[in-house]
Amino acid sequence: MINAALKIFAINGYKHASTDDIVKEAGISKGLLFHYFDSKIGVYSFLYDYSARYMTLELSSAVDPSETSYMEIRRQMEAARMQTLKTYPYMELFLKTAAAETSAEAVEATGEAIKAYRDSVDQVLSKADMTSVNSAKNSAEYLKMLDYTTEGIMREHFSGDGFDAQSYYKEVVTYINLVEKLLK
Repeated sequence: MINAALKIFAINGYKHASTDDIVKEAGISKGLLFHYFDSKIGVYSFLYDYSARYMTLELSSAVDPSETSYMEIRRQMEAARMQTLKTYPYMELFLKTAAAETSAEAVEATGEAIKAYRDSVDQVLSKADMTSVNSAKNSAEYLKMLDYTTEGIMREHFSGDGFDAQSYYKEVVTYINLVEKLLK
């Protein structure tokens, strides 16, 4: 049920996702869905809270607290995401989609959780020594490009025949390594 709801919300956003699609994807009855959740917003809110907590735990356990290299921290973060995506393939995409959500109802239900999740990601990245990155010409643009590239790779991998977290991870690390070379 969780994976089905993650997929439907990740692909469609809150406004265009339907509980009919969720139950169809999950292979359950609508009554069972509403046995656990009172409403569509209840499912959505639960999913965001669950996903943010799950991903925060994964990131905090996968990233070496003594690591200071920004690019190495990014590689470790991607390794944590890969592990998550093996169990919950659409979780990361759901978190990204939810962060860009415009539905007032969804924003109201998840606003505090979104801020808390962003803060936890920022906390992981705050340990990075940015002197080598910031001294490079166009560093902000390269890092933004890396963010867009990793999201694009994820979406591309989902559009194929089946999502393979390991393949996704290898491709993302290739781009992290490339940007690291550009910044030197």
